[in-house]
Amino acid sequence: MNSTQSETVTFKQSIIIFVTIIGWLLLTILGWQAEPHVPLIIATILTGTLLMVFGQSWKTVEESLLKGLQSSVFPAMLLALIGVLIAVWMMSGTIPTLLVYGTSWFQPQWFTISALLLTVVVSMFVGSSLTTVGTFGVALIGMSESMGVHPAIVAGAVVSGACFGDKMSPLSDTTNFAAAISRVQIPDHIRNMTRTTIPAFVLTCIAFLFFGSSAETDLAQLQAMQRDISQAFHISPWTLLPLAVVLITAFKRLPILVSMLLGIGSGLVVAVIMQGHSNVPELMATMQHGFKTTFAMEEVGNIINRGGLQSMTWAMTLIAIAFSLGGLLQHGGVINALFSRVIAPVKRKETLVVSSGLSAIGVNVITGEQYMSILLPGQLFEAEYEKRGIPRLTLSRTLEDCGTLVNPLIPWGVSGAMMTSALGLTVLDYAPYAFFLWFSPLCTFAFALIPGLKRQTLGE
Repeated sequence: MNSTQSETVTFKQSIIIFVTIIGWLLLTILGWQAEPHVPLIIATILTGTLLMVFGQSWKTVEESLLKGLQSSVFPAMLLALIGVLIAVWMMSGTIPTLLVYGTSWFQPQWFTISALLLTVVVSMFVGSSLTTVGTFGVALIGMSESMGVHPAIVAGAVVSGACFGDKMSPLSDTTNFAAAISRVQIPDHIRNMTRTTIPAFVLTCIAFLFFGSSAETDLAQLQAMQRDISQAFHISPWTLLPLAVVLITAFKRLPILVSMLLGIGSGLVVAVIMQGHSNVPELMATMQHGFKTTFAMEEVGNIINRGGLQSMTWAMTLIAIAFSLGGLLQHGGVINALFSRVIAPVKRKETLVVSSGLSAIGVNVITGEQYMSILLPGQLFEAEYEKRGIPRLTLSRTLEDCGTLVNPLIPWGVSGAMMTSALGLTVLDYAPYAFFLWFSPLCTFAFALIPGLKRQTLGE
């Protein structure tokens, strides 16, 4: 960072800029329920305008914005490949095979723990907690009353499982976003998250062993979904070859873009050989617009008919805008000015980690937007983490555990609102039973504060 740039913004001016941004986002995203793109564009304009009012030249503002935008290129490319990968894996039968195999070991005598494990599998390979909740989650809620389990408990299991699978999936947009903000590799990020998410998930499983067991055996709806998928695809272990390719390349620590390309290539081969999709224009259309076919059950269509490059444009444009705002805040000296008075006096590493986690929760509560809960604390704490020798992986994990995983617990949060509309239950109904979402931030703070656990967290 250019020192002359940081000196043009005082602490008071940085406070004015942050209050303006947060106030505007609070009004538009929380008050007016607007999608984040346009509010973020206007926030970027307001930030640039205030920087020029406070003495920076247009050239400095423009350079700061472009530096932020340049940083968005890699995550945008990755998201584009993920969209193509999902579509190809749907067409090849890879994800449908996983869905059929996953539902085959559903155990009705332990209804809630089975719902938890099922949604983990689905979400991990679909890469979307919202899609999982809106499809399999809806089916499980519909089954709950007939099996003698309170729907709110099942909803807590569904949300917990879907969010855990989402965090562990290399196909997840928020997982990729957190890794991109912290500038770490996806495989390393996911591997490091297991230090907190696995203990949190084990505690969640233990909690659900005491809730909602049932002796009923009515699995007609899930079995119907299995049959519908099996009729549309050739289900075989061979269709899991693309998954094996990606897992092997990840184990070999190949670059993530190479893994994605190999996963797409092997998926196309399987689609041609196993599913009979040999029409080249059809293959290209699927990669562009997503996989589409007809099913007897609408729920199955909602799961399978997705993916494609176009499906990622929402997230890609959001990342470009968010990184532009982040570039102004970082390279324009705003974050540095704020650090010098608020965060820099924090001497202990563990206190800094806890502060970054609480900041992610705070942004979540204020804006209700999980991307902002990653972006703002990520931009704010990145330099200080590096200065104090705290691993970047600790930052990315903290942003996930205290940012995206807290969002479904907030009634006005994007995830909370969408899950409420899908499940037909309020956030306050399922929140007491969404154990994983509570345990994850607590595990993050424990790994930062407890002497026997904090060494690797703090890079000591």
